[in-house]
Amino acid sequence: MTPTPQGRLSVWIEDPNPIYRRGLTASLEAEGIRVAGETDRLTRRIEAEEASVLVFDASGGHLGEVVHLQRGSEVGLVALVRDQHDPALVDAIEAGVSGILLRDELAPAPLTAALRTVATGQSAVPARLLAKILESAARGRRHAAFDIGPREVSVLRELADGCDTNEIAGSLAYSERMVKRIVHDLLVKMNCRNRAQAVALAVRHGLI
Repeated sequence: MTPTPQGRLSVWIEDPNPIYRRGLTASLEAEGIRVAGETDRLTRRIEAEEASVLVFDASGGHLGEVVHLQRGSEVGLVALVRDQHDPALVDAIEAGVSGILLRDELAPAPLTAALRTVATGQSAVPARLLAKILESAARGRRHAAFDIGPREVSVLRELADGCDTNEIAGSLAYSERMVKRIVHDLLVKMNCRNRAQAVALAVRHGLI
C-alpha cells in the first residue's frame, strides 16, 4: 500500500452504494484530497499509513462493526447517517466517532471541512445535530458511573454549550492550559475519544 503523501489529507471511503462512492471520490479529489481506497463494506482495519480519515456508512447496524475494526487506530472516523432521526446518530457519538454528516444534506464544502477538522484530531459535529444528540441522550439518563469532580462538571457544561478551550478559560477564570488538562483527564476517566463523546455520555449518565 502506498504511504499517504506528507501534508496531504488522505481518505478511505466505505459505503455500499458504488454511485455514492464515486460521487464522494470526485468531490474530494476536486478539493485536492487524496482518496486512498474504497470498499462497499469494511472487512479489515484501515491503518494511519493508508489514510488519515475513514468515511463510512453508519446506518443499518454497521456502526459497531467499523468502530470495533478501528479500535485503537489513529485514523479519524466520519460517520454518514441517513438524517437527524437516524438512531445511528446518538450511537455514533457515544462510540467515539469524531465526525457526523447527514447523507441527505451532504455537500462538497461541509464534507471537506469536516474531514480536515477530524484529520487534526478535533470533532466535527454540526451544532443542530449535537443538540439533537443531547436531547436523545437526556431521555435515556442513567445513574452516573464516573468519578467526576465539580470542576470537571463545570467544564463539561461549557463543552455542552459548544464552547472552545479559550471560551471555557474565560468563563471559568482558568488558564487555557488548565482547561486542556481538565479535558484530557475527563477523556481518560470517561474512556472517550473526543469532547463530543464525553458530553453525550455526561448527559446520558446525568452528570450535566
